[in-house]
Amino acid sequence: MIGSEIPVLAVLCGAEPPPDMAAVEAGAVVRYTDASGLPEALAGADALFVYDFLSTAVPKAWAAADRLRWLHIASAGVDPVLFPELRESDVVLTNSRGVFDDAIAEYVLGVVLAFAKDFARSLDLQRATTWRHRESERIAGREVLVVGTGPIGRATARLLRAAGMRVSGAGRRARTGDPDFGVVHESAELPRYLGEFDYVVALAPLTDRTKGMFDAAAFAAMKPSARFVNVGRGELVVTSELVAALRAGEIAGAALDVFETEPLPADSPLWTMPDVLVSPHMSGDFGGWRRTLVEVFTANFRRWSAGEPLQNVVDKRLGYVPSQPQGAAG
Repeated sequence: MIGSEIPVLAVLCGAEPPPDMAAVEAGAVVRYTDASGLPEALAGADALFVYDFLSTAVPKAWAAADRLRWLHIASAGVDPVLFPELRESDVVLTNSRGVFDDAIAEYVLGVVLAFAKDFARSLDLQRATTWRHRESERIAGREVLVVGTGPIGRATARLLRAAGMRVSGAGRRARTGDPDFGVVHESAELPRYLGEFDYVVALAPLTDRTKGMFDAAAFAAMKPSARFVNVGRGELVVTSELVAALRAGEIAGAALDVFETEPLPADSPLWTMPDVLVSPHMSGDFGGWRRTLVEVFTANFRRWSAGEPLQNVVDKRLGYVPSQPQGAAG
């Protein structure tokens, strides 16, 4: 905060403002705005709360940010606001790390069970009033690779291990003895070891290093019986090459919650492909998640107002909060 002045906070929220902002409104001049009004709201603002975390409006309005000190985004991923001008500025960037960890982990376990127990086909047969006995798969003992070793990846690893699965990780550095993954492989070498796994879960942050990491070479390296789950970012995947791999039988199925283009276009073959589960970017959205996001922001706003270190400070070079978060004053 700047001296003893009442700070000015711009809130990018679209048509629906965030709930439960009374505590913040008591300590700041709050300007709620949609994308079209963002340049005007940013002029003279000390902080920006990007509640509409899918919006791409911030880079276009950045020139109006003449005294901004802090930007908080209501998501774990920061790619919509991590543009060159922000990287090079002194503006502190924080995210909402921790809100969606357990919900996304539960989603991943759910789709793993859906594949193993063939729930989609059971529902189709039920609707057709067809009694067809089949055998299902066990998930205990199956090998899973979680690509992304941040908090969501760790929550996912713990839950899958509790279900009896054998979980490894993939991250920036290869290592052993990790408390949640045991072995962590180097993500830059994905095709070398993808063939060892029955399930591959994409949870990496979107950076220049990870964009398009799941391409034709990656899918060709997987087991023909493997299932691919993407709950990270749509741009981690080259969608056309995923479709080709599914059609060629290079992998057995995919559960996709995020896509390169959202909403997923109506003419995408993914909608109707067998053994593909599509959900509309909702894997982490549990009842009350919007209020929880505001609670996270409000707690950080209080720290910022008091000149205390912020939580969930993003390393703008890496594109995510480091494993040992570093506080920063606003």
